[in-house]
Amino acid sequence: MPSVVGLLKQYELAARRRVDGLREEADRIQAELAVAEQEWQEWAIARRRVDTVLAPDGGGTADTKDAPGPGDAAKPKPKLQVPVWREGLSWSVLSVDYQRILQTLADRLRLGQGPLTCQEMAAMFGMEVVPARVEALRSKAKRLVARGWLAEPAPGRFTLSPGVAGPGGAS
Repeated sequence: MPSVVGLLKQYELAARRRVDGLREEADRIQAELAVAEQEWQEWAIARRRVDTVLAPDGGGTADTKDAPGPGDAAKPKPKLQVPVWREGLSWSVLSVDYQRILQTLADRLRLGQGPLTCQEMAAMFGMEVVPARVEALRSKAKRLVARGWLAEPAPGRFTLSPGVAGPGGAS
């Protein structure tokens, strides 16, 4: 007869796997949405420019309410995905949460300190060191490992991958 604690651990593991899977799916959908929004903005800008060029008075048409304004394109978009790292890629392509992880590990590397666990990161970030927070950090760290930004020299211990430099991204 299985123990209650054993059964609870099984359900917890299944729930965690489901959350991780849904997080991955949400990241994928958000990345697709960002691409679609960018394409839509580019078409709207193209239409506005053509309207301006073709207008008899040299000005724009009054039908530009649905097009994004000039300030809209300059607004920072949330970073919705973690691209695969390549030489010269800037940290600015990542969301603030991911940049924070990289900066912390870069500081440790600069000071000659070793890798960090997610529990240590949570404590350093001033978070409650509870399973939900630690698992959220672990999910982000694992995603950074999978995309080449971080290395995991020992299970659960993270450091910058060789070649990943400071926030500018230059190696």
